[in-house]
Amino acid sequence: MENLKQSTHLFFNTAIGIQKPESIRNKNQSCPFCAREELAEIIDIEDSIILVKNKYPVLSDAFQTVLIETDQCDGDMSVYSKPHLIKLLKFAIRHWTKMDESEDYKSVILFKNHGPLSGGSIAHPHMQIVGLEKMDYMEKVQESDFEGLLIHETKDIEFNLSTKPRVGFYEFNIRMKEESGIEEFAFSLQTAVHYILKSFPFPCSSYNLFFYRLNSEIICKAVPRFITTPYFIGYSIPQVPSNLEWMREEIKLRYYQI
Repeated sequence: MENLKQSTHLFFNTAIGIQKPESIRNKNQSCPFCAREELAEIIDIEDSIILVKNKYPVLSDAFQTVLIETDQCDGDMSVYSKPHLIKLLKFAIRHWTKMDESEDYKSVILFKNHGPLSGGSIAHPHMQIVGLEKMDYMEKVQESDFEGLLIHETKDIEFNLSTKPRVGFYEFNIRMKEESGIEEFAFSLQTAVHYILKSFPFPCSSYNLFFYRLNSEIICKAVPRFITTPYFIGYSIPQVPSNLEWMREEIKLRYYQI
């Protein structure tokens, strides 16, 4: 078990896991992120954004933090004001970078769960920054993961629909070359999330955001979540849908038509 968890797998502590509150599926569960006066081990605060040490550190060989995005429990990244979203992304990237540059971890991951199929347990909008002491997440990442049909492009960002998705079907990539492009990055990210939740060809209540550093870029992959196919679960074979061109054109028409 020791060699396994150090090389290829994270070790999940089930004794801690069963203590975690569950407010996504259990609507009667009180929200721990709304009780702000009871939050412990606060790392940083900026207006309604708070970074705290995770109260339920289920992973071994990791430092887990939770980034509470807003004081609105029913908030949603798809409808945040532009100033708040930019502030949130700057805050998240700043602390992600600080942990990464500390050299205390082999790698540091920044991600977000939203909805019942996302792998999350708390409905209140939040992200997570996790320092991994013995694993490098980039070992399983390839440049081709972020290639795709171009939706929108400026000198600082590229927004595309993946042609080689990591899991399968629809994955949106927002690539930022310089942090001076944070406003365009934020708008494209919000566009992807809004499309997933509000405009997708079929109802989609869940998504994940995954952030990466690749070469000189910061990349966010926005992934709508459905029941994962057996091809991927059993054989790690992703599937590419036949309507990517149609979807690319629909998004351009809905969000970028002047």
